[in-house]
Amino acid sequence: MNPGIENVLAAPAAPGSSAAVDPGWRLGFPLIVGAIIAILAIHWPTVESIVAIWSRSETFAHGFLIVPIVLVLIWQRRRALALLTPSPDALGLVLLACAGAIWLVAYAGEVLVVKQLALVATVWAAVIAILGREVARAIMFPLGFLVLGVPMGEALIPPLMDWTADFTVTALQFSGIPVFREGMFFSIPSGNWSIVEGCSGVRYLIASFTVGVLFAYLSYRKLWKRLLFAAMSIIVPIIANGFRAYLIVMIAHLSDNRLAHGIDHFIYGWVFFGLVMLLLFWIGSFWRDPDVDSQSAASRAQPPTQASPRGGLAGYALAAIAIVGAWPAYAAYLDRNNAEDRETLTLAAPAPASGWVVDPTPLTDWRPRYDPASATVFQVYRKGNRVVALHLGYYRHQQRGAQLVSSTNIMVVQKHPVWGNLSESRIRDALGPGTLEVRETRLRSPQQRLLVWDWFRIAGHDVVNPYVAKWMLAWRKLSSRSDDGTVIILATPYDDPSQPPVATLREFARDMIPSINAALAGVEAQIMASRQ
Repeated sequence: MNPGIENVLAAPAAPGSSAAVDPGWRLGFPLIVGAIIAILAIHWPTVESIVAIWSRSETFAHGFLIVPIVLVLIWQRRRALALLTPSPDALGLVLLACAGAIWLVAYAGEVLVVKQLALVATVWAAVIAILGREVARAIMFPLGFLVLGVPMGEALIPPLMDWTADFTVTALQFSGIPVFREGMFFSIPSGNWSIVEGCSGVRYLIASFTVGVLFAYLSYRKLWKRLLFAAMSIIVPIIANGFRAYLIVMIAHLSDNRLAHGIDHFIYGWVFFGLVMLLLFWIGSFWRDPDVDSQSAASRAQPPTQASPRGGLAGYALAAIAIVGAWPAYAAYLDRNNAEDRETLTLAAPAPASGWVVDPTPLTDWRPRYDPASATVFQVYRKGNRVVALHLGYYRHQQRGAQLVSSTNIMVVQKHPVWGNLSESRIRDALGPGTLEVRETRLRSPQQRLLVWDWFRIAGHDVVNPYVAKWMLAWRKLSSRSDDGTVIILATPYDDPSQPPVATLREFARDMIPSINAALAGVEAQIMASRQ
């Protein structure tokens, strides 16, 4: 037995115990370490994307601790692992192929979080393929804990912002303070407030859940206790964040806005959250289960069986690496084909129709915050006293930083110095029964209000759901078809908050869609001509 590997995998057995390190680890340990290093090297761009988010985002900075914690948790299981026989499993190779296929689809659709989750699943499958199901089962929690290192949860921000705004406004009203609310903005007699992304509490929620899951695993042995505490680590910070926002507004209101502004705003928030979480863990500690004597458990384990042949372990490791590498290789092939088919495109403004005329007068200084498109047009049209701005962005060959559907493609950024997003909703049958579905957004600035409709056009189909749009783009790219797409955005000003001019956008869309289609057909004709 290699003494270095033996020291890593097992501590000396208890007196009188027949426990011994299975000889299969002599080859299994270096093989799994080498395979994981190879996986990370093959998927280095995905690894790099995870680390980059950890570095720039305070919400996900805890990710740097996840891998060290996982290694410590596996080390704690070393005695039980030493008694298991590394046994390669064909199921792991199947799972590797599935994880790779998911990664490829996410790569084609540029869905970063799914690529990152697929990488974690690849590590899981590699453990099963090389070491076997029993070993994977023995370290199930450490492997699962890796998921919490994936920077995800931003999709929770909008609903959490809504919850925080609802809770804060309701609590203020119960406190006898009059409140006027418009979307995420509300006013009380002492000042104006808004709920922004930082107020959503997603940072508290992710931190609480990560620590809560680890605490539950280390403190409890019964599954129901672990699940209950994990659930509480989600529920408590959500409720606590509502109280946090309410208390900050009340402190500012009662102090004539001398407190709870600037750095005080963040200090009070973190202090309150810290106290709540300490209280949660303190209460949870009263129901701790007694520790299981790992030495005794190891002595009761089954004696090691015959080690797997060296050729079997090594062969499965090589097969695993080959399967992992096949998907990025195919992705590179797709990218090379797209790189050979790039051209400069021109998108003409749609021709006026049905009484709408081009209006050279600037309508607004607002522009949608979208990735640069291959071709773009922004044109204002007028019909009588109604005016509409049309934005078209044609995206050729989806790639990071220049893609049609992205979480960074929004109507206005948070904390914009001029514009604010009041609300977003879906409008079904926008042009009549069984017709277009659009996303409706209300924007405001000190000088103007805008009602905005937007949707995607992909392969002749109008789509508003970003997940459906991503899947369509990915499928077309994987099937060697064009993954081109267009964003269509309409905006019109209004004054009365209670009566947004939906009829104006509906009429413009009905009248101008044929012209929009003709303009997009002109771009497609350019692409066809460049191929001849």
